[in-house]
Amino acid sequence: MDDSLYFTEQHLAVREMVRQFARDEVAPVAARHDADGTFPWETVRKMGELGLMGVPWDESLGGAGLDLLSYVMTIEELARVDASTGLTISAHTTLGTSPIVHFGNDEQRQRYVPFLASGKVLGGFGLTEPNAGSDAGGTQTTAVRRGDRYILNGTKRFITHGSVGEIFVVTAVTNPGQGTKGISSFIVTKPTSDLAQAKEVGIGHEPSLPAMPGFRAGKKEDKLGWRASDTAELILEDVEVPEENLLGREGEGFINFMKTLDSGRVGIAALSLGIATGAYEEAAKYASVRKQFGQPIASFQGIAFQLADMATEIEAGRHLTYHAAWLAQNGKPFGKQAAMAKLFCSELAMRATIKAVQVHGGYGYTKDYPVERMMRDAKICEIGEGTSEIQRIVISRHLLRELAD
Repeated sequence: MDDSLYFTEQHLAVREMVRQFARDEVAPVAARHDADGTFPWETVRKMGELGLMGVPWDESLGGAGLDLLSYVMTIEELARVDASTGLTISAHTTLGTSPIVHFGNDEQRQRYVPFLASGKVLGGFGLTEPNAGSDAGGTQTTAVRRGDRYILNGTKRFITHGSVGEIFVVTAVTNPGQGTKGISSFIVTKPTSDLAQAKEVGIGHEPSLPAMPGFRAGKKEDKLGWRASDTAELILEDVEVPEENLLGREGEGFINFMKTLDSGRVGIAALSLGIATGAYEEAAKYASVRKQFGQPIASFQGIAFQLADMATEIEAGRHLTYHAAWLAQNGKPFGKQAAMAKLFCSELAMRATIKAVQVHGGYGYTKDYPVERMMRDAKICEIGEGTSEIQRIVISRHLLRELAD
């Protein structure tokens, strides 16, 4: 892709900085954290110091003051070597922080965003429930108003940073019987489950944030991929949430989280693109040095064609992703383009990583090479933040509306 199409010199400087950080700091520890299923606290601390935990947010809120393209580029570059690290940035920034930035009032932004944007604490987004996955409007968590407080009860599933995080935006039904218009969202806080680790690295816990009794992490998931990313239940049992923690107005929760998911899809597209690019680079490198029948396997058409297909699809995915990001950055409608980018790139990540394992042959099935981890990391991209089937529904609805117009 012609870099001048979307990127300025500043973008390219950010890309080089993140690429070097990924190569020097993330890649050497990625396999260990994947094998152990441990959260990379030390890496997160370093990312906070570099400003990577708040790339698109104003400096007045503790962010780096960069733009959306810089943020998308950051996710892609990190995911080239480790999807879990890319997801940590994506979930923290888009899901955990952006709802407060975009839908919160000035007091809420000043209260919570600096902790998140600086990487002092981690944030998350409590949407998915045991009976509300693709049917996000089927939220069963309730919020009953009592005086100047809301009492929240429910369980959220598969929440990124559910254990390690401290600031969350969660959805709950405030007006039963009104369908999606009865769903609201709230800012809720709890201590990280890794207090000892947080104390050791100097980030992850902020004592001034109130511990809301009844709000806690539940089961931590043991996953196929994204194993260095923290995923856990969030449990709310008679949690008293002050009325000033209502995000936006009552009944706006559904429409606001749909907007959040549109942005999140661009992030997952970038994450998927990074996985695909990393897998392609590993395959190309291996094929150029691995010899069979007296010559590098890259010289055989069966291998060369697979590399050509991977490179072509990656180029297409990059255009889709950065076009969606450019539209979003410039205030233009981007919902259809975000869904297209997410659909194409997530399925591309799966195809590319399978091919990369195949190019490596038997070695690709071992943990001696990163492509097996990349293949495991790729699968969830077709599921998280809207399955491929949901993306096709979103795209087709956009197309039908355009035909009607």
